[in-house]
Amino acid sequence: MTDFMQWAERDGNLVDDLADARSGQGDGASTSADVTPSAPDLTKLSSDARRAVGCLLGGAVGDALGARVEFMSWEEIRRGFGERGIRSMAPAYGRRGAITDDTQMMLFTAEGLLRALVRMRDNGSCHIPAVLHHALQRWLITQGVEPRLSPSRDGWLMGEQALWSQRAPGNTCLSALTASKDFGTWATNDSKGCGGVMRVAPCAFLFDAFEVAAESARLTHGHPTGYLAAGLFADVLHRLWKQQQPLERAVVDALQEHGGKDGMQETRDILERVLWLHHRQLRPDPAAIARLGGGWVAEEALAIGVWCALAADSLEEGIVLAVNHSGDSDSTGMIAGNILGLIHGPQAIPRVWLDDLELREVITRIAVDLTDIPARYEPLNDEPEQQQIRARYPGW
Repeated sequence: MTDFMQWAERDGNLVDDLADARSGQGDGASTSADVTPSAPDLTKLSSDARRAVGCLLGGAVGDALGARVEFMSWEEIRRGFGERGIRSMAPAYGRRGAITDDTQMMLFTAEGLLRALVRMRDNGSCHIPAVLHHALQRWLITQGVEPRLSPSRDGWLMGEQALWSQRAPGNTCLSALTASKDFGTWATNDSKGCGGVMRVAPCAFLFDAFEVAAESARLTHGHPTGYLAAGLFADVLHRLWKQQQPLERAVVDALQEHGGKDGMQETRDILERVLWLHHRQLRPDPAAIARLGGGWVAEEALAIGVWCALAADSLEEGIVLAVNHSGDSDSTGMIAGNILGLIHGPQAIPRVWLDDLELREVITRIAVDLTDIPARYEPLNDEPEQQQIRARYPGW
């Protein structure tokens, strides 16, 4: 991988535009503008859009189911929720169905992708990692941290007050984003924590999934496994979405294309182990997952999520498998949910889970936008619909 992707031209005007936005001089919407989009009509969505909604909502319900037990051992989970573990939403962070930092960062990643799309269409070029970095800096503000980069506060996502909540954000993400000196620069740490891989599902739907997801994760996680596992995850999701491959085939093909990259060995080895376990018809359970790892690092979180998705006959079964272990339950639940939601669609999510899910309409809206806006947005068109898109997703 070369500096900031060979296929994306360095965007020389971005710094000036960001300065204009911060001072209120940019041509985007101000923070006071009402740019909150209306709820989409799911009955009118294309198959591609429905599956994107399933991916993001599936990830969010996996995150929310795992939130209550994220820092519990399997024995503590078993004592608290019975021999089968947690199977329905339980109170966490003051409510049932609460999302964590995982879903928060997924949403801001999606916002960054859409803003990059608008910029690329309007300007003819875009340094995508810088725009994604800008979006993650806005998430940092919602966590009570004032970044040294002073990102703009426009668009609509920051207006969702429920996002202004601290839900056990990862120290690596916080410290890397706080330390950033320029938009689009890579993290200087050597972390391979799962905070990079768990947020990149939206990258499956825009641009080059592998490259953009890896670059996005590298903004906060400097170890090759930390960002290459993220790229591989997004590539698998893209294959499920566009090629509609079976999950096992998508994983195999992704490994064939990317598994030989420098730094991919840890991710390749553990996913090959998962494929071997699946072929042996060995199913994940708390003890077996513990032998694979706790999911606190990128390759383990991805492997656990993939194994549980491979073993499951339904979305509900796969997510329940993925959260019931002595590890990072919300992140592994989210990865399994992203996969299974994309495969089965939003209709496969238990109604009772969706009813409890925090920010359900926000997640649905931004998932629809990931597939709808690329088809509808026309650069420099002054029609009201196009102005509204630019106000929701200013190009910086």
